[in-house]
Amino acid sequence: MNESVVLAREPADEATPPGPDGPASGPAHLVEVVIPVYNEERVLERSVRRLHVYLTEGLPYRFRITIADNASTDGTWQVATALERRLAHVQAVHLDLKGRGRALRHVWSRSDADVVSYMDVDLSTGLDAFLPLVAPLMSGHSDLAIGSRLHRGSMVVRGPKREFISRTYNMLLRTTMAARFSDAQCGFKAGRTDVVKALLTHVEDEAWFFDTELLLLAERSGLRVHEVPVDWVDDPDSRVDIVRTALDDLRGMVRVGRRTLSGSAGVRVPPRERPRISTGVRGQLSSFTVIGICCTVAYLLLYLLLRQLMPALAANALALLVTAVANTAANRRYTFGLTGPRDALRHQVEGGLAFVIGLVVSTGTLALVRTDEQHASRLAELLALVGANVLASAARFLLMRVWVFNPHRTKRQLYGTPVPSEEH
Repeated sequence: MNESVVLAREPADEATPPGPDGPASGPAHLVEVVIPVYNEERVLERSVRRLHVYLTEGLPYRFRITIADNASTDGTWQVATALERRLAHVQAVHLDLKGRGRALRHVWSRSDADVVSYMDVDLSTGLDAFLPLVAPLMSGHSDLAIGSRLHRGSMVVRGPKREFISRTYNMLLRTTMAARFSDAQCGFKAGRTDVVKALLTHVEDEAWFFDTELLLLAERSGLRVHEVPVDWVDDPDSRVDIVRTALDDLRGMVRVGRRTLSGSAGVRVPPRERPRISTGVRGQLSSFTVIGICCTVAYLLLYLLLRQLMPALAANALALLVTAVANTAANRRYTFGLTGPRDALRHQVEGGLAFVIGLVVSTGTLALVRTDEQHASRLAELLALVGANVLASAARFLLMRVWVFNPHRTKRQLYGTPVPSEEH
């Protein structure tokens, strides 16, 4: 690819007070906002100044605005370099070839920011959605974030033609590509820089399908895409060729579909900030004890209820099964700090061994009680079951800590590589 790039390096205008990106002692995180432009000399200065004021006053992170001029033939480059001279934390990059995807790829792949983002130069998307867009990325909660005009909480003003095309396109993505995001083409997106760089090497498009391909690849790689409802007002002077863009997008869908059917694997990307998995015996034992008491009470009440309907052994087995499932789920969440559906079924199956142990102990105890006392009272049965549950609970805790929710095993499954143990 023959492509030359020019980065404006002229010094800032000393007569113009710099717009701070936060005090020197402020937040260390850096957000880069890219504005790809092609022949936008009329609106560029007004939009960049408005964005600069918003980020200076309303963003709790350091920022950089990068104007990516991809082959403009009017005075856009001159406006961009003038803005770089006059506004702090604004830089201008010029590419000799057109393509929004090409411009974003060039800037994002070279960025040293924590989070990279972009927005359309007309600022059709309300800027109040920008902080909700980037905050989940900074916290490590999500990998990519997109503004959605199709979210139920969005406020959108645009003509019926664009509305129809947008909804039809996104419906096609959901039905044919199994996409879970709602709005692929809203010009308001962000991502963790390390994740974006990993994805970029596998994204082929250089134009309007770039966004969609990036998102589809992210979902296929198991990444978390955060959606933000946005306020959006259509720009009546937009130069986007809707029909040509739609055809290019359809061709892109076919290409990505073929690649998916060929068995192309997802991208291995850096993990989000790792959740803390409790490994301290004291804290785990306290949580396990509270959960165990609650489950034991529930078990005894359920046993008494079922005992009115069925023999003691059957009532014991059913009550124990129900509370064992609840016990495993509660300990998974609160004692060992695991959430989400991943491996939840496996944890229940492995926790089933604790159920078997409890069933054997409690069944044997009931048999002994009823052998010694043919007409054992309900109280005698309950006391015997409480003792059996204490023994079974001790076995359950050891089983869960050493095997089912062993922290080293859990971390290897989550991240694929050994992780040093945490000190407590």
